[in-house]
Order: sequence, then structure tokens, then C-alpha cells
Amino acid sequence: MDSAQETAGGYQPWSEVTPDAARRLLVAAVEAFAERGYHATTTRDIAGRAGMSPAALYIHYKTKEELLHRISRIGHDKALEILDTAASGPGTAAERLAEAVRSFVRWHAAHHTTARVVQYELDALGAEHRSEIVALRRRSDAAVRRILADGVAAREFDVPDVPGTTLAVLSLCIDVARWFSTDGRRTPEEVGALYADLVLRMVGARPYGADGANRE
Repeated sequence: MDSAQETAGGYQPWSEVTPDAARRLLVAAVEAFAERGYHATTTRDIAGRAGMSPAALYIHYKTKEELLHRISRIGHDKALEILDTAASGPGTAAERLAEAVRSFVRWHAAHHTTARVVQYELDALGAEHRSEIVALRRRSDAAVRRILADGVAAREFDVPDVPGTTLAVLSLCIDVARWFSTDGRRTPEEVGALYADLVLRMVGARPYGADGANRE
């Protein structure tokens, strides 16, 4: 579980979930879904990890799918907050794109267990919940697309296909959750800085360092 890194990064995991029993069940579900996959996980598995009875789970969540929806909603809200904050922030398009990628990648690395569930179990949601999450994804997509369009308009970026490049940037960032390991040689901050530099090169901008300073 990546709770230690999450807390160290300034984010108290699942602080928005109350009461404590509901939070414990949600954390247990994240661990189980990440380890076994949504469909292979039972409510008994989740309750057991939380040190509770299966009956106790239904006091807080009607179904296993409701648990997944809560996890997915919180994760996608956080992703949108990160990207919207960068897109609406000060600086040039290159500086805002670097901040968006750096922060988004850092979150996916520091919260890699949670992020794997949030990003890769979308198809397990019911139709209504899936539509809700897809709408949040579109808003995240729009935030990155806005930065890229600003950069093209200001002649900072050489991007002939803004929608396609938006998809490539987001896919690159999200995939960090799939491979990142706390046993690796890079920290979440280092991976974030690396990816920010790579994306700026991808769009034809001059590279910026981890501190946002121009390197040329």
C-alpha cells in the first residue's frame, strides 16, 4: 500500500471518507482490487482485510460496485483538481504544461496502488457510474488540451494534432501507476520532473527543469 508516501506528499489518503469504518473498508478494497482485480475480489475479501465481518461492509456500502465508484470518484476528482490548477495557473503555456505533467505524474507514482484501481477498473463500473467518471475524464482531457492550444496559439509549441497529443500526454502520465515501484531508483518527484521534460520535448518546447527554470 502507498499510504506512507501519500501522507509524506502532503495528502492524507481518504480523509474525505467517514466514518473510520467506511475508510478502513475503502482502503482494504483498494488493496484487494489492485492485487487481485475487481472481478476476482469478493466482499468477504475486503471485509477480512479491514478486520470486519462481511455484514459490516453492507452498513456502509450497498455493493462492491459502490465501493469501486467511491474510489474512482475520489481519484478522478483529485486528477481533475491537479490538471485544472495547472491549466489555470500563472506562467507561459510551457510552464503550465510542465507543472501539469509534473504534478500529475507525481500523484500517480506516490499513489500508484490507488491510481491503478482508479485508472484501470473503469469498465467494472455500472453504466450510470461509468458515465459520471467518463465526464470527469473529459474535463481532465479539456484542461490539458487548453494548455496545448494556448501553447500553439502563442507559438510555444509545435503540435499539429492537439487532441491526439492530449491523449498521448495523459496516457504517458497515467501509465506511471502501472510500473512505478517504491523499490525503484527514482522518487515520485524525480519521475515527475523527468516526464515534464519529456513532454515539453514532445511538443517542441524548450525543456524546463524540475524547478520550472528554462534549461537553455
